[in-house]
Amino acid sequence: MRRWRRELAGLVLPVACAGCGTPRAPSGVCAECAEELYGAGPGRVRPVPEPPGLPAVHAAARYEDVARAVLLAHKERGALGLAEPLGAALARAVAGALSATEGQVGAATPGTRGAYSPGRWVDGPAVEETREVVLVPVPSVRRSVGARGHDPVRRIAFAAAAQLRRGGTCARVVPVLRHRRAVGDQAGLCARERSANLAGALGLVPGGRRLLASGEVVLVDDLMTTGASLAEAARAIGPGAGSAAGIGNTANREIAAAVVAAPPLSFEINWN
Repeated sequence: MRRWRRELAGLVLPVACAGCGTPRAPSGVCAECAEELYGAGPGRVRPVPEPPGLPAVHAAARYEDVARAVLLAHKERGALGLAEPLGAALARAVAGALSATEGQVGAATPGTRGAYSPGRWVDGPAVEETREVVLVPVPSVRRSVGARGHDPVRRIAFAAAAQLRRGGTCARVVPVLRHRRAVGDQAGLCARERSANLAGALGLVPGGRRLLASGEVVLVDDLMTTGASLAEAARAIGPGAGSAAGIGNTANREIAAAVVAAPPLSFEINWN
């Protein structure tokens, strides 16, 4: 009921930009903030220290200012309409991850710049139309979903898949990861403590591996900080998942990962 009340309120009340407060931004993000959220194109990111088993991760934005405000508004304040622009950002990060698997690591994805308007791409991501992309969201813990009234990562993942399909890429969301045990609150934990907290926490649902076998697997999350969640998700999925046998030359492709945002120092331009 809370979710429906929020969505109905968004239909009748003036919508201010979640990034800067500019009034009457139809998508929840004004054009200037949309450019900051995903206009620069995706980039390769890596935390320091890097947890063992972390797949190659691409992010659409730096986690500061606009990206931070929009993600928090969606996740913590229930601004559910922001899933669409955040999904557009995640779709571009996914496109960057797929481009990197073709041997273009570090290169900008062609055609990823341009403005976003609800329901369509302008200069959309250059991804092969013959691919089937399987987006696997990192699951939120049940108590967080209950407190928020929604699962923010899953919601963004579905918006990203829809955006990719509008751009000509066959994409679907396969939420096959589940928590197998309780985990502690990650807030305030260092990188080593987060990895220990999550070690062995995730597993596949029954039949999950079969659901991953028909496409290229991309793990998705809203934010990467230490990389512990993505590393645990990659471990739970295991090697060889989503090899996409029979789809182009994608056999034995490694799992990739994409997020909406990551800390500025994680971006490749800042690596030593």
